[in-house]
Amino acid sequence: AAGSRGLSGHRQARKVFAKARAGRRAGEMRRTISKILIANRGEISCRVSETARKLGIKTVAVYSEADKHAKHVSMADEAVCVGPTLSAKSYLNVPNIMRAIRETGAEAVHPGYGFLSENANFAQACEDAGIEFIGPSPSAMRAMGDKIQSKLIARDAGVHCIPGHIGILDTQQDILRVANEIGYPVMIKASAGGGGKGMRIAYNDVEAVEGYRMSRDEAMASFGDDRLFVEKFIEEPRHIEIQLIADKHGNVLYLPERECSIQRRNQKVLEEAPSPFITLDVRKRMGEQAVALAKKVGYHSAGTVEFLVDKHHQHYFLEMNTRLQVEHPVTEFITGLDLVEQMIRVAEGHPLSFTQQEVKCNGWALESRVYAEDPLRGFLPSTGRLDKYTEPTTAGVRAALSLTNPAVAKDGIVRCDSGVKEWSDITMHYDPMISKLVTHGSDRLAAIALMRTALDTYVIDGLAHNVNFLREMMDHPRFLSGQIDTKLIEVEFGLNGYTGYKLNESQEKDLLSIAGAVHWKFSEANYSLGKAKMPSSIPFVMELSEKTHELTVTPSAERSSLLHIAGADGWKRALDVSEWGIGASSVFQALVHGDGEVRNAIAQLVGRKLMGSVLQYNGSKFFVGVMSQQQAALAQYMPEPPVNNLANCLVSPMPGVLLSLAVAKGDEVVMGQELAIVEAMKMQNILRAPCDAIIAEIVKGPGDTLAVDDIILEFEAPAEEASAAA
Repeated sequence: AAGSRGLSGHRQARKVFAKARAGRRAGEMRRTISKILIANRGEISCRVSETARKLGIKTVAVYSEADKHAKHVSMADEAVCVGPTLSAKSYLNVPNIMRAIRETGAEAVHPGYGFLSENANFAQACEDAGIEFIGPSPSAMRAMGDKIQSKLIARDAGVHCIPGHIGILDTQQDILRVANEIGYPVMIKASAGGGGKGMRIAYNDVEAVEGYRMSRDEAMASFGDDRLFVEKFIEEPRHIEIQLIADKHGNVLYLPERECSIQRRNQKVLEEAPSPFITLDVRKRMGEQAVALAKKVGYHSAGTVEFLVDKHHQHYFLEMNTRLQVEHPVTEFITGLDLVEQMIRVAEGHPLSFTQQEVKCNGWALESRVYAEDPLRGFLPSTGRLDKYTEPTTAGVRAALSLTNPAVAKDGIVRCDSGVKEWSDITMHYDPMISKLVTHGSDRLAAIALMRTALDTYVIDGLAHNVNFLREMMDHPRFLSGQIDTKLIEVEFGLNGYTGYKLNESQEKDLLSIAGAVHWKFSEANYSLGKAKMPSSIPFVMELSEKTHELTVTPSAERSSLLHIAGADGWKRALDVSEWGIGASSVFQALVHGDGEVRNAIAQLVGRKLMGSVLQYNGSKFFVGVMSQQQAALAQYMPEPPVNNLANCLVSPMPGVLLSLAVAKGDEVVMGQELAIVEAMKMQNILRAPCDAIIAEIVKGPGDTLAVDDIILEFEAPAEEASAAA
């Protein structure tokens, strides 16, 4: 009976709230939201919960069966299971989410980004049920959600658009015809697309045919809509976007631009605000056109208009995202606004509390998207458990920089938006993002310096991640200079892919010194346990990058945390150690005196092996062999470990599902020919023949789940290998 009265009370509250919404639209009254259901998962659900808690608003989390113990569930006041692991049956299940709204008495829904955030039918269902959708109206969402219709509206609103065919292309022949009319290169795009899915660049007819097939399949799998269109691909473009905030009283404001040009496969990797390229005049021109577009469709809430900008500062409309963007924190830092709070205020009917002239742009903010993916394997998705997980903090980064860069440390801020915690599982079922790491400094170089240290102190262990690549970008000359475009990663790392951080001579000596310090500390513990006297100096023989180095570690007579390192070939370092990286924290920190300067040395002790350690330094993992002189003399007699030979196999480079096989046993294939398609994280990946060969065996079939290095098929051994085996 009590439960019945509770649900009846919820229904009555919704009726009152519906009346309030109706009155509010007519300018008669406003209603304060007291409970929000967050129709999402992961970091964005946590992000909305934080602001709601600050505002005194109760939250309801939804979760799939796989996410029962997820971080976002524990952060909410209530939680409701909305279905099994598969997104289509849980986070995209509108009936189940609407049922959760009814059962919990939530008055409003925040959709986050992804999933149902740009689903006009869901927004309409909320509106019909008297539930406030914290986002734009269904009509504005429909107008901007269709990429073709949005371009027509943008053109009518006076927004600069990319040359192309604004209309649906139904067949492969249509794609080829329009591509040749426009002229290559072209971009084949899903009309309902977003997040880099359903998009392919084509430079010729062959790539256009393949792009048509792949874009259509990805679009259907991701959005349930396989309609495509084609537009001219702007070469060497920068990806610049304008954040809008609009209320229900006709006020629309633009905020300073975000630069999102560092991308891989059309997915953003690094974002910053403001842009190092955009002038005040260009910002004003882009902002005013973005506002005109929003007013054209009666937009309210937060939204983002994305542009491509060429080297001549000419901008072209790309799309409008009718939701909160992943990269919104960089805008929050430079403006001082909480965009989630602004969305809630708009939903409650409040007018904007500031004017265009009052919009601020203070300092510089930088965001790194930390993904469970392996840059050393072509950025392929990674799955596993976070065995160790410690996020960097403002206090920790300031402390690390306080002696070497006090001006940056003084005002620097670090923010880590994540939806995971230690022992969380990253699975193939959802987006592989671990977190968004954001820094804010007085200028661009300060934000980058803060990001370097934040990445160096970010502990992630248990699966592959892209911290190594993000850290590499912090030292990349083109990124440091601001001379970037959307093809930077492809151009700079395209031929051989990312192969890891390359140490210069000074960095190599610093890393050897760190390894020497860590193993000196291990030796100190061993001598203490054995109650033996510690020698005044300890010599080590080390191996790094296939080179042998000899050095001696000598502690200072003043204190044991000050170590003097002397290389056999004459180089020297002095390390003043503040954190050893042994015990609860795996982060080693010291001040290094060497080469005529003082600098920070930060590394992570990732693993200890029989004769050495794995250290993460400048984001990349290095094995440093560490031996005594006697061990080094005996090591030459150790046999080489056996190596598994997968040369005659096609293996899965990532965890995923085998979608299709294009060959059968006995088929002859040529180098580069398509063999299979593997889907991972909703992205389709073509696996091609590495050489001319004959298919000997088919090991896996369509629909099979694959782990990394699972054998999909086998080739016949080359003739010379077969004769050698005989």
